[in-house]
This record gives sequence, C-alpha cells and structure tokens, in this order.
Amino acid sequence: MTNFDALSVEEIRARRASLQSQEDAVSFVRRLAQGRLDLARDEERRRQSNDPSVNVERELAEVFGQEHGGGSARPPRETNVSADHPLVVELERLCESIGFGSLRQLDVDSLRAVIDELAAFESARSSERRALFDEIDALTAALVRRYKDGGANVDSLLGE
Repeated sequence: MTNFDALSVEEIRARRASLQSQEDAVSFVRRLAQGRLDLARDEERRRQSNDPSVNVERELAEVFGQEHGGGSARPPRETNVSADHPLVVELERLCESIGFGSLRQLDVDSLRAVIDELAAFESARSSERRALFDEIDALTAALVRRYKDGGANVDSLLGE
C-alpha cells in the first residue's frame, strides 16, 4: 500500500477524483466491449444451434438484458465519456479492424477472432479498472485515517 503522508488532504482528494474520472471512462468502455463481445458470442451460439431466424431487436434486447455479475459495491456516479475519448476511439478502431460490423457475414474463424480480440480488450480494461480501484481505495483509506486521527477537519466534508 502506498504512503500518502506527504500529500495534503486537498491533494489526496484531487488525486482520488482524477482516478475516479479515469475509472469512469475505463468502466464505460469496458461495458461497451462487453456488449459487443456478447453480440459476437450470441452470433456464435446462433450458428452452433443452426438457428436461421434473425430477429435483431429481440437478440439485442436479450444480450443487453443479461446480468454480468454483481458489479461494483461503490455508489454509481454520472459518467460522461465523449466519443473521442482515447479508449472509445481504440475500441472503435479495433472493431473496425476485426470486422465487428459484419458479424453475420464473417466465416467461423473470423468470428472466433472477433470474440478473442474483444475478450482480450475487455480483459485489459478489467485489469486497468482493478488497478485504479486499488489506488482509489488506498487514497480513501488515507483520507479516513486523516479524519480519524484529527489531521483533517470533518466539517470540510459538508462542503463537498
């Protein structure tokens, strides 16, 4: 665990807020990647079951209605990630390069490659997210220690 004794309370808060903003973007793009991965896996399942029916609206509703675990125990924050955020751009370029926009027309090997690439991208974002949470948690713990030890004014929390 990192020692934040040299930082002021304001510096700890600013650093934590910056990391939370980064985590918001990583989480948002990770969810986008998960949705696309779900669509690719759904196409693979459809092919394996030899289901010729194509009801894109129903399939999209089913894919995006699936639960992906319990999620974070942290309270949600409003997320505003622009379409030109570097991670969004990276995901869009990846999807374009692997042919994601043409899932139904891809051969079996190409579809498997789409799934593998999206899974690797999502896994990398998950690792980034965990690392950000670790540092956010350490900063939060440092703030809590400051308040408990009297090194910070609890009344200042009311102004946040």
